[in-house]
Order: sequence, then C-alpha cells, then structure tokens
Amino acid sequence: MNFNTVFRWHFPFLLLLALFTVRAAAAETLLVLGDSLSAGYRMSANVAWPALLNDKWQKSPVIVNGSISGDTATQGLARLPALLKQHQPRWVLIELGGNDGLRGFPPQSIEKDLSAIITQVKAANAQPLLMQVRLPVNYGRRYTESFSAMYPRLAKTFSIPLLPFFMEQVYQKPEWMQQDGIHPNPDAQPFIADVMAKELAPLVKHE
Repeated sequence: MNFNTVFRWHFPFLLLLALFTVRAAAAETLLVLGDSLSAGYRMSANVAWPALLNDKWQKSPVIVNGSISGDTATQGLARLPALLKQHQPRWVLIELGGNDGLRGFPPQSIEKDLSAIITQVKAANAQPLLMQVRLPVNYGRRYTESFSAMYPRLAKTFSIPLLPFFMEQVYQKPEWMQQDGIHPNPDAQPFIADVMAKELAPLVKHE
C-alpha cells in the first residue's frame, strides 16, 4: 500500500478533524457587546477592562471587545449579526441599555431590543450573559426602578446569568471617575477587570 492510497483513505478523516479543530478554537471566544463602559471611553482600547482581562486570562478564552461608545441597545442589535458571524463566540456578554436610559427611552422599547439580542445570541448557539445596568438617581425613582427591573426580568425569562453592574463599586471612588461623572478612567480599569474575572470565571470555560 503506497502513500497516496493511505492518504486518500484517511483524507476525509483528516479534513473532518481539521474542521472540528477550527470550530473548537473559534468557539472559545467571549464577545463583549457593550457601550462606552466597556469600549474604554477616552482611552486606548488596550487599557480598557476587556483587554486587561484578555491579558490576565492569557487569551483563554479569547475576549473580543465589540463595544462602541454611545451605542444604544438598538445599535448593538443592528451590529450583532455581523459580530456573531465573524467571531462565532461561545459566550456573549451583553452590557447595553445605559445610553438608552440616559436618553430617557421607554423601558419597554429597551427591553424589546435586549430581548431580541438575547434571542439572536441563543440562535447562534452562544450563551448570553446579561449585565445589570443602573442609572443615576437623578433620573427619578419611577423611571430608574422601571429601568433596573427589566434586567432581572430578562434573565429570568431567558434563564440566563445576570451579572452585577461593576460601576456601582467604581462610583464610590471619585478618583476612578472621569470629569463627566459617568465614565470610569484608566485607573479604574484594573479593578473592573478583576471584578469581571471573578464574575465571569464560573460562567465561561476559563483555564
């Protein structure tokens, strides 16, 4: 039996193994779909917490930061199909809704967009991870409570994990905040990365 015959017999198996390897590697990706709180507003992308966590975990899994400053839930929903196709993530951390709330959008419409994002992530055979988002108290008790309540409701409806809002701890340290009083500065990013490492570790395949 010569080499060419052996190769022809084994080629289908080798091709299948290669495809499986590629798919497995692609699946070990955590996509962060967020806004300025994760994009690294007014700082280099390699300083933002997703990049620091990527280094901390030594890219296992690989963390892809698909966050864009200023994005609403509607804009995140519009960008999601391309991100899912490109990165084929196993997990998607959804950190959206804050900009919608700051603009006073109706919570019902925000919840509808977040629900559509979760549905798309599930349809792509990825695991959605939803982050609780909260608004400053000066937006009024009725609105802020209605806004905050939709996150645990979505988590319960879709049976997905709900992660705590990392900014609640950051707000307590003025030295970690930018002058606008909304965004964390570079000094806060290592702390946020540590918090997210603790929260995400039980939910993702991390080595």
